[in-house]
Amino acid sequence: MKIKGKILKISKAAAAFVLVTLAAFCVLRRLPECFDPQSGALAAAAFTLTDGIYPVQAGTEPESAEDTLPAEQTAPSDSSEAASALAVADHKRDKSGYYDSFAPHTGEEKLDVAEKQIGFDGTAVGDCCVKNKTGLDFDFEGMLNKPLTFKTQKNSAQPQVLIYHTHTSEAYLDESVDYFYESYYSRTQNTDFSVVAVGDRIAAELEKNGIKTLHDTTVHDSTYNGAYDRSAQTVAADMAENSSIKVALDIHRDALGTEARKVKPVFDCNGKQAAQIMILSGCDYYGERDFDNWQNNLSFALKLQNTAEQMYPGMTRPLSFDFFAYNEYICDGSLLIEVGSDANSIEEAEITGTLLGKVLARVLS
Repeated sequence: MKIKGKILKISKAAAAFVLVTLAAFCVLRRLPECFDPQSGALAAAAFTLTDGIYPVQAGTEPESAEDTLPAEQTAPSDSSEAASALAVADHKRDKSGYYDSFAPHTGEEKLDVAEKQIGFDGTAVGDCCVKNKTGLDFDFEGMLNKPLTFKTQKNSAQPQVLIYHTHTSEAYLDESVDYFYESYYSRTQNTDFSVVAVGDRIAAELEKNGIKTLHDTTVHDSTYNGAYDRSAQTVAADMAENSSIKVALDIHRDALGTEARKVKPVFDCNGKQAAQIMILSGCDYYGERDFDNWQNNLSFALKLQNTAEQMYPGMTRPLSFDFFAYNEYICDGSLLIEVGSDANSIEEAEITGTLLGKVLARVLS
């Protein structure tokens, strides 16, 4: 009996070891999917994110941005406003420590990137479109035409707009390519390739138009869970120090498609390809989220959406309107905007950042 008992204990221990090993393998295999905003996996557990540093393969060195930039991506001249808006970044991006599409990826599977212009899907409002997921009827036209409840001051010495990032490490492909390798991990602290670079473009364009802007690049997503709470604290501190701020924009990037086939939303602007944006505007119709100003946010969102389509047709995906708050309760000018996806190139996203800055300047002037 004792021998049988020992055998049973050994069998149980062996089975437990196998189960733990399999569980660890599954988590590691599925980890990239967990960072897809459309996945619910992150609701169940907190993950510590890596800094996006990639190992250099033996005997190779990352190619420089100058070496890897295809000829057709050379920036146009600055002879016109359009050329200026569509120019690539005026600095060489440092790929060291980040994924390189053109480096050797020996033994890795090559996966697909598909381009797609996401068109109208939902309720037409002015020149734009709203995807109303609430199931309720609203006078979107009336909200579009409603005056803003805030006003920014031009050429002020005090910041009027705050740009920040709840998911500061969200990143883009290094180049405009129709593939990616298994090792591509679209999060990084290298701000040459993250949403921070897009925020820089938006801020620069607002400043150029006389709208003083504060770009806060605080990292909030070293651990994914709690990122919105941490970014809300950052925004509260910035606004306490700068009571002049009327607009607070949380700039993200989306993730579309599957593990094996990513989708990048694009549109054409004066012959140059750029990333589409998606504006998210929350609803608290039943008063469940302490978000009393949601209609004022929606009015602002509709004005941005409509103006973007008037200035740059095809720039926007349908405005996403649903029962959520994120940090939009903070002020009437608080919105979350997704610029492209993790399959868009950083150049495409930066071009859109400049265009979005121009749209904001027109709406806020």
